[in-house]
Amino acid sequence: MIPQAFVQELLNRLDIVEVVERYLPLKRAGANYVACCPFHNEKTPSFSVSPTKQFYHCFGCGAHGTAIGFVMEHQGLGFVEAVEDLARSAGMTVPEEEAHAGRKADAGLDGLADVMQCATRYYRDELKRSESAIAYLKSRGLSGEIAARFGIGYAPDGWQNLSAVFSDYPTAPALAKAGLVIDSEGGRRYDRFRDRIMFPILGNRGAVIGFGGRVLGEGEPKYLNSPETPLFEKGREIYGLFQARQAIRAAKKVLVVEGYMDVVALAQHGIDYAVATLGTATTPYHIQLLLRQTDDIVFCFDGDNAGRKAAWRALENSLEWITDGKGVGFLFLPQGEDPDSYVRQNGREDFERLLSEAQPLSQFLMRELTGRVDMHSEEGRARFLQLAKPLVEKVSAKALSLMLRKRIGELAGLSPEEVGSLVGARQAAKPAVRRAVDKRMPQSVGRLLLQLVMLQPALAAGLDRALLDTRQADMQALAELLDFVQANTPGDLKAAHILHHFESSPLQTLLLDAARNLEWEQFSDEEREQEFAAVVDKLREQVRNRESRTILAEMQGKDFKLWTPEEKRLYLEQSRRDTVSPEK
Repeated sequence: MIPQAFVQELLNRLDIVEVVERYLPLKRAGANYVACCPFHNEKTPSFSVSPTKQFYHCFGCGAHGTAIGFVMEHQGLGFVEAVEDLARSAGMTVPEEEAHAGRKADAGLDGLADVMQCATRYYRDELKRSESAIAYLKSRGLSGEIAARFGIGYAPDGWQNLSAVFSDYPTAPALAKAGLVIDSEGGRRYDRFRDRIMFPILGNRGAVIGFGGRVLGEGEPKYLNSPETPLFEKGREIYGLFQARQAIRAAKKVLVVEGYMDVVALAQHGIDYAVATLGTATTPYHIQLLLRQTDDIVFCFDGDNAGRKAAWRALENSLEWITDGKGVGFLFLPQGEDPDSYVRQNGREDFERLLSEAQPLSQFLMRELTGRVDMHSEEGRARFLQLAKPLVEKVSAKALSLMLRKRIGELAGLSPEEVGSLVGARQAAKPAVRRAVDKRMPQSVGRLLLQLVMLQPALAAGLDRALLDTRQADMQALAELLDFVQANTPGDLKAAHILHHFESSPLQTLLLDAARNLEWEQFSDEEREQEFAAVVDKLREQVRNRESRTILAEMQGKDFKLWTPEEKRLYLEQSRRDTVSPEK
């Protein structure tokens, strides 16, 4: 974790108006600044930024937070990444020992980033000089504007062209570390990319972290990607996401295709909310990253066997991460077509018509499973249940899980009770969360109660403020939260209202941190109530133990004959506890 003191110092140095204006044009409106909200579609500005409170709030969709929260939401970054990004802009350095291990801010990474940027400029300049490369892009229907938007370049034919850019080409370790050159066993160094159209791959901050190179004409491999480097991890990156973020929000969906040219061709035709994985199967990380950008993902694949296999892998990796209210769909193009060829031949309108008919995840799942067995026989239906069971049990979305099990029963000819006995709801997630919470509980009872009350404010009525040791930061925050909840109508409150109320409070950072880690969000009200009651009982026990220890300490120098009945009772209780737990 990044120290809260550092986070607070960073917020003190930042001007939220300046931060927001990097991404969004603001207009002065009295004491505040306003704009149309970037997080939902609107014609009249309801997004307000307060320079005095250093807070933003949208009165339309309820989005709100600090400069860190804005960068997280707008750029799709995690907390650590957003803090690092803002700290860099403020001339601050995140404490190195606290930063994420995979994102060390050292001179080595900065050097690699500089090398990649120089190479990008070189490839773009070479594209302007290459008639064959320009002719190829024009034959694919691409304009100069789209080529510039995606930073497309060209790596000329030849073995050591990058030596014209890098004076230390023969020896510079950064060139090999960035994946731009290859060192042969004989000690000869040569360019990795030769005679290829170059597609820069941007990280979440817009810097070039890798390349995809497509061969001109025929040749193998058709696409060549950068190798894994300290900057580039193929299974965690998505091509075109940086350019598509605003369009994804406007369209309220993201289209996932398979190739660089698909993304670029779709953008050429006005479908600019498309992205692509980098020649790999869709990973769980991809799913999580995309669901942070929008509520709906549509995967588009070729209609052949390879496309259906890729779609199935995407489905398997989506099951655990999809939540109720979010959707995953699958679009299969006619045989022999890909998004690039289809949109060029048929245009945007026809492509988006197909897109609107994409199969929902549930429909694709059932069609695939029923297509693998003979549903007209008992044995086939039994096999269908066997195939469906491990998949449905991965689904953490409660409503979707229920609907899937209901549909399985209809297809298999079983009652809901019979299906329930064979294909249960997901059980793995809940114990995992409980174990994580229980492991922390001795140090963070206050944090757990804080999270539960933020999720379900009505629970505050069941907690006696006298139980709280307000010398602890979490307990102090909890005490103030209880006061606020009890002064309002708990049923009308949500976490957003609570955060807005405490926006200028010293407790703001702690509450924001708690709100970002609501482990119990996936559970029902009843389950939260049970957990809340159990934690309050534990808290009461801790208070009783503290009181007992205080009294027992005072009894040590007191004659036994002078002990009161209450002191004798406490002594006997402590003796029983010591007998049950002799290690204490």
